[in-house]
Amino acid sequence: MTNDELLRQLYDYTLVGNAPAVLELTNSGLQAGMGPETLLYEALIPSLEEVGARFERGDFFVPEMLIAGKAMAGALEVLRPLLAETGAESIGTVVIGTVKGDVHDIGKNLVNIMFEGAGFQVIDLGVQVAPEKFVEAVAEHKPDIVGFSAFLTTTMPMFKANINALTKAGLRDKVAVMVGGAPVTQEYADVVGADGYAADASAAVVKAKQLIAGRRAAALSA
Repeated sequence: MTNDELLRQLYDYTLVGNAPAVLELTNSGLQAGMGPETLLYEALIPSLEEVGARFERGDFFVPEMLIAGKAMAGALEVLRPLLAETGAESIGTVVIGTVKGDVHDIGKNLVNIMFEGAGFQVIDLGVQVAPEKFVEAVAEHKPDIVGFSAFLTTTMPMFKANINALTKAGLRDKVAVMVGGAPVTQEYADVVGADGYAADASAAVVKAKQLIAGRRAAALSA
């Protein structure tokens, strides 16, 4: 099998979420001398971008996204340490967690996979994350973005509590705040003072890239 054929198969198997085949092809590519960046940027990431595009068109649904994401996550386990060795640039850092009082994490985990697949470094704080935990993580990791996830309408007010905690700690202007979750809307995100909102994992990646580009452009012109 040529390198091009291997990349094509890796793309196709990621698209349909065939995790064993994705892992096998990833290892085969590395054994054949292909660099981890090649496998990531020429097969895995384009495939996950296509998954996102199909989701947006209504051709794919959440189960397909989860299956494809899990297949890619297996490949990332192998590639991540190799990418670190090569010094491959992360496009940004994201701290993310489900807010205090909420234990739902399927949506957040899918967002994590899509972010990692797009080349972000993700620091996942888990579920039931208190405002002070977000503040500590932002102070420690200095991320480009902090993401708050809520599945329950009763926990959505924690977005504002978290933003207030960041403000009190003097960190609010140092990070872009994104919010999301099943009951969350753009209107609610605006009301609590978030910088970005995304309705799904695919849109979250697009929005995150826009926010980072905007902040970097503003920093350069300052």
